[in-house]
Amino acid sequence: MNPWREVLDRIEARDEEHLTTFLDGLNDLGRKAVAAQLPAHLAEELRGGFEARLKIEALAAGYRLAGAACLTGAEQVATWLNRRELREPRDPERDAGRIVSLLRRRSLEWRRDLAARLAGRLRPPTGRASRRSDGLPGWELVAALVSETGAEPPLSDAFVAGWVWRQVWRRRVHGNRLAADPLLDALLPRLFEAQGVAAPLAMELRWDLGRSTVGELAELAGGGRVPRETLIAGCARRFMTGGQAEDITPFVRLWRLLRPAPADIPVLDFVRLLPSAGPSLAQLAVDELQRAEAADLLDDELFAEAVGALAYRREKGLLRAAVQWLARTPAPRCAGAMPALAAVFDVDTPALRERAVRLAVKLAPYADASGRESIREAATRLPGALRERVAAAYGPIDEPETEPGRPVAAVLPVPALPGLAPPFTSPAELVAELRALGWIDEPLRCERVLAGLVELTHGDRDAMTSALRQWWEETRSLPGDPDVRVFDRSAHDRGARALLARCALAIVAPEQSRRVSASPAGTRTHLGSEDWPPQRLLRHRLEEVIALFERGETIPALLATPTAPTGQVDAATLVARMERLAGNEPLPADFKQALLRLPRNTDPDLLARAEKLPSQAGRELAAWLRDGGRPDPVVDWVVVQNRQAYHRPDRRLLPKVVPPKGLPDWLEELWVLDSPYVYLSYQHDVLWWPVMMPSHREIVAAWLLRSWPGLSSSNDPRMETLAALVHGDGPVGAATAVVLASGLGHRRDEQRAAAADAALTLAARGQFPAAAFGAAVVKLIRLEFVVLKRIAAALGELTEAGAHAEVWQALAVALPDLMPSDGERPRAGLGELLGVAARAATLAGARGEIAGLAGMAARKGSSLVLHEARRLYEVLSG
Repeated sequence: MNPWREVLDRIEARDEEHLTTFLDGLNDLGRKAVAAQLPAHLAEELRGGFEARLKIEALAAGYRLAGAACLTGAEQVATWLNRRELREPRDPERDAGRIVSLLRRRSLEWRRDLAARLAGRLRPPTGRASRRSDGLPGWELVAALVSETGAEPPLSDAFVAGWVWRQVWRRRVHGNRLAADPLLDALLPRLFEAQGVAAPLAMELRWDLGRSTVGELAELAGGGRVPRETLIAGCARRFMTGGQAEDITPFVRLWRLLRPAPADIPVLDFVRLLPSAGPSLAQLAVDELQRAEAADLLDDELFAEAVGALAYRREKGLLRAAVQWLARTPAPRCAGAMPALAAVFDVDTPALRERAVRLAVKLAPYADASGRESIREAATRLPGALRERVAAAYGPIDEPETEPGRPVAAVLPVPALPGLAPPFTSPAELVAELRALGWIDEPLRCERVLAGLVELTHGDRDAMTSALRQWWEETRSLPGDPDVRVFDRSAHDRGARALLARCALAIVAPEQSRRVSASPAGTRTHLGSEDWPPQRLLRHRLEEVIALFERGETIPALLATPTAPTGQVDAATLVARMERLAGNEPLPADFKQALLRLPRNTDPDLLARAEKLPSQAGRELAAWLRDGGRPDPVVDWVVVQNRQAYHRPDRRLLPKVVPPKGLPDWLEELWVLDSPYVYLSYQHDVLWWPVMMPSHREIVAAWLLRSWPGLSSSNDPRMETLAALVHGDGPVGAATAVVLASGLGHRRDEQRAAAADAALTLAARGQFPAAAFGAAVVKLIRLEFVVLKRIAAALGELTEAGAHAEVWQALAVALPDLMPSDGERPRAGLGELLGVAARAATLAGARGEIAGLAGMAARKGSSLVLHEARRLYEVLSG
């Protein structure tokens, strides 16, 4: 019998039960034989790369059993079990039970030593791992060894966090109860101190299964199973430790469930928490301090400090709590809190500000000299009517030094893109850049490399070949047929980077390149993102360069290499490049791309040079310049229902393009937006589109709309692309407007920032599509594709940045359709949007009427939406 072969066969068969039995029956000699082979075998297997690692991870349970049973020292076994590829068996609980049974032949001291070493290797989960719900890797085995050997439970953060994860998971899956857990008494005090315990507790509360660890702890305290004082003191310590709101929330919940007696409330600590605690903890502190106040446990000084801390919070709910607390408190006690009330005069919520003024007037007889001075000073910043009410109670108030006139608007600068990198001057410089290209295409870098390959090869192919040879040898260092494996257009490397490598291969080794082109990988016809029309044009352009080099031919230069950072090609430069061809026809796809990159306005004198070009392409170029390009298509967008039930949301936006008559087939294909696939498979392909069609911005925006749903929610490069395309040329209309509106209402900060950059660029260039944008905002809000509050906040930032005129023009279109009808509740966020409109109208000097605004302004009430409606009405009325 070969012990090693027997063990390996059972590992690969995933027969852990029989493997455990076999290992338990091995003698010392057999275990030594297995231990001698095991590490080297695993190292050899892992040399197989990613797929081999996946296989080892699938067999981890067997390898763990073999190492635990046969390796000698506790450190050696701990290191083996903690290997990255072995640390997570399929069933951790069963794995722990089997390993513990195999280790019973070891001494008690040895097993306790192993438990300590494994516990020392546990780490609290962080980042994405902190949201896992199936426990902490390695914890089950440590816990089983502690239970088996009677060792003291580890008190490390990781072990405690692992214990909480296991409790949460068992309760969810098996309904286990905490009361019978043998580790409860030892680990409970550390529950309030250990890093990583809040994540599972918070996750359990979000599941809302009707039972939770914090809920059961409160029940156990009520029944005397755990000391109530331990839980109360632990929560208080956790509150004072601080941290992110999500780390505190479970303990806030536990405190509310415990509801300590007023005498047990740490009054001073809660007062000192108010300035900086998260909203949920601050609200708890307010509630508990008010309970302590009712029991006469909060003195006047601490009351004033607490209300003062709340008055300087930015959360509206806490500001409201401060005012309400003052309103419920006997007037004489409020004397020391008048400076806190004065601070509320500066908030931007009209209803709250007005209530603070009413309360200040009521408390005027009880205010001391310091409090009266605070109120009078703050009142100088109040609007005239409110200032007069305060003056009637507190005496004359100084007028503002200067009455505010029409605010001065910011001036929008016209942004510029970074300049293009210069052409390569040597083959070595080009090869260095070829090596540096990343997995995600950078279009202008790729264009520079492509142009360099063509021009330097035309100048000296031998020098270019020599410079590329070492790169080729390094790149193809794989077994099998290296050229086909490395240089095919496989799904793992299907962007411009791979095709540029093919171009280089065609220079340095044309015969091998022809073999790749003829291989199934090189000629595959499956459809994917590269078969969307823009990507197809890009691929054809690169493939015709590959074919040129494979034939042993060269050309002086490509026609479509950009001369501007927008991707445009200067018309004079294009004519000069055509002249260098000496009457020969250019590469077809390159010529098409060059036409798409021409600016809209060209020098009439250039037409005479173009008309002298003898080639058919020269005549086409002359006609293009003579006509100013092709007529623009009509672009709009519609809302359609998804046919696939698994897509979310159920509705999506699609562009609707009507091309002009008489377009050539290749251009109609680019402009009609037809594709055999519903969505773009590779989202970063969109980065190419502004550079490919820099003079056709509305078409690019339509493609962005077409490529993928979730325009205002998904994390993709479309807003980055939008920020690039607005620097180009051509009309902007409905498609650009809806992409822009979706971006400004995006749920991610970085996407909103990119959309804001695009909006400011259009505004600075005088090209912001205000009417189409306003109409898009209305539709997107009605469809619930964007949140009105986000749109309002973004438009407010644009207004302050200098785009006030454009914002006002857009809102003048949108507001009539967003105003509520009689008896209808205003939309959430409408007050904020009306405030932005009032500010933009003021800066723009706007006058006029908005349908429905007068009726809204005439309504009674003090809500934000009514206040801002009145303010906007006053501005527009002059």
